[in-house]
Amino acid sequence: MPILSVPTFPPAKVALGDKLFHEPRLSHDNSIACASCHDLAKGGTDQSRFSTGIKGALGDVNAPTVFNSGLSIAQFWDGRAKTLEEQAAGPVHNPIEMGSNWKEVIGKLLADKDYPALFELAYHDGITPANIADAIATFERTLLTPNSRFDRYLRGEKKALNDDELEGYRRFVNLGCASCHQGVGIGGNMFQRFGVMGDYFEGRQPGKADLGRFNVTGLEEDMHVFKVPSLRNVALTSPYFHDGSAKTLSEAVRVMGKYQLGKELSKKEVNLIVAFLHTLNGEWQGKVLHER
Repeated sequence: MPILSVPTFPPAKVALGDKLFHEPRLSHDNSIACASCHDLAKGGTDQSRFSTGIKGALGDVNAPTVFNSGLSIAQFWDGRAKTLEEQAAGPVHNPIEMGSNWKEVIGKLLADKDYPALFELAYHDGITPANIADAIATFERTLLTPNSRFDRYLRGEKKALNDDELEGYRRFVNLGCASCHQGVGIGGNMFQRFGVMGDYFEGRQPGKADLGRFNVTGLEEDMHVFKVPSLRNVALTSPYFHDGSAKTLSEAVRVMGKYQLGKELSKKEVNLIVAFLHTLNGEWQGKVLHER
């Protein structure tokens, strides 16, 4: 289904959330902001395999895009945060990401000449952990990217896709990709095992991040289960998968074919599907998102 429109939220909350999203003082050493790993000029990611936190600490999971994250069933690859508000608190307290805490953050914001008044404008009780998280989440819910060429096609503009892109869409559906990558987000609305038709982790010692939902539920059936990522703007968000192991979109499509569909996709099939995936780049602030 197409993204129809960007929802409207209180302007004071959106503006505050935007400012906080780009605020490095949320981190212990004032070096890392939400936007450091979710760069809006880079498809909402940092285009790195793993993100770098305070003091150069390297994470163990690929940063997903923040664009269209409000459409997802849950946040993080393992779905441990049920809401964007809950997700916002995670990196702040993670010792290898921002390495801070709400008390430290609030102290910095209270000492700032602008933040107290901005919070009073948006919230009756001023600067609180809940209000910081709510403001960031409210801003993130505005980060929808409608009006991709595929959206236009779904709305009836049949010439929005060329022949190869349309054939790629047919292959995407007929091969079974759309069984998991579905809905408005073209993904993000269900969990699935990475390796339905083969052992993706064979020959390597899985790390904690590879365990997926198992880390959240402790259930054996959730081993290697992850949130299906949204494919919107996917051409802009390399590298791919939770482990950032696929450097290109073509490689990612081949891996998905092998381990999720049990098929060795031909070069032609891969090229057609990739052509279709490039039609999923939407608009933000009235401009189509492009690779940088």
